[in-house]
Amino acid sequence: MKRLRGLDKLMFFINSLAATMLLLSYILPYIPPKKFAFLSVLSLAVPILIIINILFVIYWLLKVKRQLLLSLIVLILGYSYVFSLYKFSSSKQVDSEKNISVMSYNVRLFNLFNWIEDVDVKEEFVKFISLEQPDVLSLQEHYLKSKIDLEGYYKFEAASTEKATTGQAIFSKFPIVNSGSIEFPETSNNAIFVDIVKHNDTIRIYNLHLQSSGINTDVEELKKESSQNLFKRVGNTFKTQQLQTELFLKHKQKCPYKMIICGDFNNTAYSYVYKEIKGELVDAFEEAGNGFGKTFDFKLFPVRIDFILADEAFEINGFKNYNKKLSDHFPIMSQVALP
Repeated sequence: MKRLRGLDKLMFFINSLAATMLLLSYILPYIPPKKFAFLSVLSLAVPILIIINILFVIYWLLKVKRQLLLSLIVLILGYSYVFSLYKFSSSKQVDSEKNISVMSYNVRLFNLFNWIEDVDVKEEFVKFISLEQPDVLSLQEHYLKSKIDLEGYYKFEAASTEKATTGQAIFSKFPIVNSGSIEFPETSNNAIFVDIVKHNDTIRIYNLHLQSSGINTDVEELKKESSQNLFKRVGNTFKTQQLQTELFLKHKQKCPYKMIICGDFNNTAYSYVYKEIKGELVDAFEEAGNGFGKTFDFKLFPVRIDFILADEAFEINGFKNYNKKLSDHFPIMSQVALP
């Protein structure tokens, strides 16, 4: 610091804060939100912390200053975080007769409350699915009274509570031989599952929707919220997500089949709940995706909170993000195959 003057001293101070916060975030997936809810909120900031630290490396590199080592070392220590944020290789797409195309999509009640104006969302949704023809389609925030009819699909849907008209749905081109719902107490969220049969293989498909913070993601609306209130609300949400995850994992442990987990986790790949749910499974985006993998329409930076996770026995032969604006989420689809 002795050789730094004026603006550079201030920049290095900010750099030190950003590097420290990013380094701290590396341990967050191992800390249950019930114990340290305040710290767990930091996981939401990981993408922007990565970008800030990369910018600082470039800044000090251009100035030929050794201070670049601070952010560079922190980024290297968390290289798996960096590469999960952005995939530099071209998206993997391998055609195979064994492929099963699996799509996950939070449809936001098919625009029930007219968030999107002048668009017939249900009609456009049916057109989109008819064009893409996923073998398995998992929908979150499904409106059970929408009367969506997809030709050629078996269907299982379940409300989040006994009296609710919203929940999750799974459509499958393969026969469904078993199905059920995992109830989450005192919430409008739940998880559902189906067992499908392709040839001689029975495969478990989970569709999971974890608790949302309910925070308006519009930048102007966020400015109206106090930081204390935001941290409290998000912290409480993460505690609820942990409880829901624990209920889900108890059910998952009893599954006798190879599985695929789809869903809207309402949390990032740097969170405790993501680590717990993923376990030994493979994140299809990390294996075959491209770019930032944005799944949620948040204006400040690309957010990936929707996932397709597959058993290690599956080959991940493709992954695609769609820029289809029929919801506040974007659909994702992966090609998976059993050898």
